[in-house]
Amino acid sequence: MRRSLLLAALFVLIAAPIAWSQRRAYVLPNEKYDGRFTFVRLRYTQGYRLAWNADYPQMERNFMAILGDLSTLRLHKNTSNVHVLDDPELAHYPVAYLTEPGYWYPTDEEALALRKWILKGGFLIVDDFYFERQWQVFEAGMRKVMPEGRITPLNVSHPVFNSFFSIKTLDGMHHPATPEARAVYLGIHEDNDPNKRLQVVINYNNDIGDYMEWSGDGWYPVNLSNDAYKFATNYVVYGLTH
Repeated sequence: MRRSLLLAALFVLIAAPIAWSQRRAYVLPNEKYDGRFTFVRLRYTQGYRLAWNADYPQMERNFMAILGDLSTLRLHKNTSNVHVLDDPELAHYPVAYLTEPGYWYPTDEEALALRKWILKGGFLIVDDFYFERQWQVFEAGMRKVMPEGRITPLNVSHPVFNSFFSIKTLDGMHHPATPEARAVYLGIHEDNDPNKRLQVVINYNNDIGDYMEWSGDGWYPVNLSNDAYKFATNYVVYGLTH
């Protein structure tokens, strides 16, 4: 019996990652641009290439349903887009989401394309990473994209936290995998001037995507899912208005 249990446990350990990768190794068709807001997720091609689609596509569906109810935005509720970083079609969209950047190794071409998109007015949301090695990988990638950009902490008075909801505190959230590590919010500003446009917002020690994906399943406290939607809504509204 002990041997049978050990073999069963080993099978689960081996099969679970395979099933996870098979379940997520797909991309749904992109919505053709028509002027309505479309949630855009960035797909990277180097590093662990399945990490980009963590929480995909349920997070997008849940978030767009909430955003559609909260706002008067004309948006696509039941579809979303996935673009590689150097896809020319990205130029149609002002806001993009990059998840699990601890596995992100942009090529020179991807870094240059993303840089051009940001400098032309694109707003990048970075989410879902939580320990030092992941930070180092993300920072190296971001340095390729914005070599002159300084990553600086954001405080609760920043306009990005008041663009739709008035967020009163940045305390309370954490990455689901590390409750002891509190969320940190950072950004890169145009010309490194905090009074100018925020170009990149960074959720470190946090994973708002996961909180939104499972918000209807009771996995997390309601207040954390609610806060995730508030942050995400503010980010989109800020990106569309700046």
